[in-house]
Amino acid sequence: MDLKSGEGERGVETVKKSDTHEGDSAIDKSNTREGDLGLKAKDVGNISNKDMFFRADKIDFKNWDVQLEKHLSRVWSRDRDGHTKNEEWEIDLAKLDIRNIIAHGTYGMVYRGAYDGQDVAVKVLDWGEDGIATAAETAALRVSFRQEVAVWHKLDHPNVTKFVGASMGTSNLKIPSNSTSSEAHNSFPSRACCVVVEYVPGGTLKKYLIRNWRKKLAFKIVIQLALDLSRGLSYLHSKKIVHRDVKTENMLLDTQRTLKIADFGVARVEAQNPKDMTGETGTLGYMAPEVLDGKPYNRKCDVYSFGICFWEIYCCDMPYPDLSFAEVSSAVVRQNLRPEIPRCCPSSVASIMRKCWDANPEKRPEMDEVVRLLEAIDTSKGGGMIPEDQAAGCFCFSTARGP
Repeated sequence: MDLKSGEGERGVETVKKSDTHEGDSAIDKSNTREGDLGLKAKDVGNISNKDMFFRADKIDFKNWDVQLEKHLSRVWSRDRDGHTKNEEWEIDLAKLDIRNIIAHGTYGMVYRGAYDGQDVAVKVLDWGEDGIATAAETAALRVSFRQEVAVWHKLDHPNVTKFVGASMGTSNLKIPSNSTSSEAHNSFPSRACCVVVEYVPGGTLKKYLIRNWRKKLAFKIVIQLALDLSRGLSYLHSKKIVHRDVKTENMLLDTQRTLKIADFGVARVEAQNPKDMTGETGTLGYMAPEVLDGKPYNRKCDVYSFGICFWEIYCCDMPYPDLSFAEVSSAVVRQNLRPEIPRCCPSSVASIMRKCWDANPEKRPEMDEVVRLLEAIDTSKGGGMIPEDQAAGCFCFSTARGP
């Protein structure tokens, strides 16, 4: 038996079996959403589901995918808004007090606030329902957010910013209108996800180094900061986590100048097979050659980035300040470009830098070895970078003389 109303138009054909009684099971129209599968209930009548065959070449699978995605999104959002807590990291939004904005980035803003009496930083990200992001961008953003939460919420180390909790896809965030500019507030997404972490009041390591650009840091402080960073990374690697964006801008300092690793937006659990980890993830200037070159990589890419950060901490300067991103990328991969180590730098420090940023990942040390090397350095006799106001007769960056 053919359904004439659907023939050619929807590509649906039915075959009536001899042992099937008419009206065995009518399709319940109340459970059929018109257009959901490119098929209307009225076109089917009283034909049983088991009596019906679909021509696959006529079915609009793309429309099915769109409808399914919308349905799942509605269900997921409804569950998120109305469900009871079923994840150990989910926060009680009633206890979250968001105050003033302290930073902003490409995908959202960071606010200072309080959660259950504790000073916190609240990283708020658009959930991708602004109508501007493409479906692929929205999906990538949500995957990145889930990834960040999955990595961060299990970590507990004095050199890693402490995770407090998160909320995904919520529309219940209460942000005071005077917490930021009217333009930023008006652009705040109707639905957002947020990550709540301990508030670290000292600002970023990057800003601290910039403030000390002229006078430089005492050698003891240089080693202390490098040790904090190396211990934090060693802990992450022991948990099979690769940060993938190690840079001074992603390190925070507390009031005691203790360094804490932050921003796990691109961190991920290390793959068993390095070939499963590819792609340019990180910040140019800190990215290892294998990452820049699109080759497989592992935790040793963090070791390379540490070497660059160690140089930056020692020199209180920026690597490759006069080169463009394209020039840095090309020269690091093809010409083995690295920051120039000052001649006044102790050999023990210079050696660690060179080992960490070796072009061959297999030759780079593990971070726990870097910790041991740093702990063995004697800081009692000095060895820090010469301050700018004392550098008139210094040949720290001059070409070596003699043979």
